[in-house]
Amino acid sequence: MIRFDFTGQTVLVTGGTRGIGAAVSQAFYEAGARVLALYGGNHARAEEFAARFADPARMLVRQVDVADYAAVEAFFRELPALGGTLEVLVNNAGIRRDGIVGMLAPEDWRAVLDTNLGGTYAMSKFAVQAMMTNRYGRIVNITSPSGRLGFAGQANYAASKAGQVAFAKSLAKEVAKRKITVNCVSPGFVETEFIAELPEEQLKEYRASVPLRRFARPGEVAQAVLFLCSEEAAYITGTVLEISGGL
Repeated sequence: MIRFDFTGQTVLVTGGTRGIGAAVSQAFYEAGARVLALYGGNHARAEEFAARFADPARMLVRQVDVADYAAVEAFFRELPALGGTLEVLVNNAGIRRDGIVGMLAPEDWRAVLDTNLGGTYAMSKFAVQAMMTNRYGRIVNITSPSGRLGFAGQANYAASKAGQVAFAKSLAKEVAKRKITVNCVSPGFVETEFIAELPEEQLKEYRASVPLRRFARPGEVAQAVLFLCSEEAAYITGTVLEISGGL
């Protein structure tokens, strides 16, 4: 495993206490960073996650609803007291509310777009403001091949993930002169609770569709994120790195 060094950097991970986000938060912590792991509403899981780390000064867990613009703005007003400068933002928070378009409730459409895409906008807006002062920053959106391929019953989710890619490409051009890079990591099927609720037959079908014939491990996604946030990736921006086993 490559050993990255983020000592002295502050890293903000949304959806940072479960699944892929937890793996990303832990990887940055192990690489020496000060991590702010945000979560939406599962207090028990957040407390359980925070208890894993020996140094609470380097792993701070905070509740923020990224779909709530005002809440995000308020959080960033507190950021200087929590972490000083901000070097890295990982937009990982996301939800699914599946349903075929003909039956999809308006509230399910809005909830997915507001969290997955609206949250990326709000977090990135204030993160860029914080990063521009130091003329340095890394932003990574956790998107999905569904934004490229589409999956039946997930039009809202696919639309939000495709939107994250377009958003990243546009933002990358806006902030490049400030030495801020913006990229996407696009995991395919990953062994997390996010897909664990799916029927076993559907999981078998999905697994069979992956050329490598297995799902990714969360840590494999985390290492890709760390690379894109490292000094070594300074010339990579506006791109999408797929971790999909060949989908």
